[in-house]
Amino acid sequence: MVLVTGGTGLVGAHLLLHLTESEDAIVAIYRNEKSIVKPKLLFQQFQKEAEFSKIIWIEADILDIPSLEIAFQNIEYVYHCAAQISFDPKDENLLRKVNIEGTANIVNFCLDKNVKKLCHVSSIAALGDLKEHETILTEEIEWNPEVSHSDYAITKYGAEMEVWRGQQEGLKVVIVNPGVIFGSTIWKTSSGTFFTKVKNNFPFYTYGTTGYVGVFDVVKIMVLLMKSDSNGERFSLISENLSFKEIIHLIAGKMNAKKPTFEVNPWMTSIIWRVDWFFSTVFKTRRNLSKNASKTIHSKEFISNAKIKNALNYNFQSIVEVVEIVLSKNQ
Repeated sequence: MVLVTGGTGLVGAHLLLHLTESEDAIVAIYRNEKSIVKPKLLFQQFQKEAEFSKIIWIEADILDIPSLEIAFQNIEYVYHCAAQISFDPKDENLLRKVNIEGTANIVNFCLDKNVKKLCHVSSIAALGDLKEHETILTEEIEWNPEVSHSDYAITKYGAEMEVWRGQQEGLKVVIVNPGVIFGSTIWKTSSGTFFTKVKNNFPFYTYGTTGYVGVFDVVKIMVLLMKSDSNGERFSLISENLSFKEIIHLIAGKMNAKKPTFEVNPWMTSIIWRVDWFFSTVFKTRRNLSKNASKTIHSKEFISNAKIKNALNYNFQSIVEVVEIVLSKNQ
């Protein structure tokens, strides 16, 4: 029997869609009835309503031990997709609680229940830090605690440490580190904000670069890795490295929307995040741009996908194809 945490999120819901094609017994946890609406809509988009009924939904929380005790009954394999995503410094405690403590709970239950294998969904944010002479970010690059990181990155790295602890105690594990994930979802959430902003004629861009990947590639690779002999490994999941200008212009072109024309320079964002901090402090509002985020949108990270391509002989969908699929399912 397979357990999926975070089954109501972008990766978890698409993973369930993929697993129902082959797995007979799938358990997914949810926090409230309202959260099941999104994965149900996803199954409807792909005309898989019958497959949705195969899922055993259990109300549970990765921070609630008694509910996990129920969810883990007769579980053999676990896909841990649940996580808190935020780049607002005010959410530091919540991020630590969910991403680190929540993952520790999942690892402990896997060990206690003799789970055969755990697949943990991390992030490229948890990869290492390039030194001056290095240009390509790989899975082997070391994390530097002296470098400034967002709270999200720190907690995803901390979550990985819990997974490695589980491996040291005898649990078979594999970690995937996806880049920015695009998939059929509600545009107002997760990476769907890219599409929402373009639709609303977002005028700005930068030349900062990062990795992008389609959600179907992510979930297919996760399942392949779980069925493989891979143990104690992590894999960066990247289809292409693109600048923010390239990805926004691509989306705008496919949507027949106005392309952003105003380049935002680093000195501009250094002012913007300070103004944002001031108004957030005074009016108790959520942050739109943190100090770390203002640097991230200008950084040029080139992330290698060679390890996963060699391990599975895998070919990723192009981001053009991914964007076209997202748009076709969200019209």
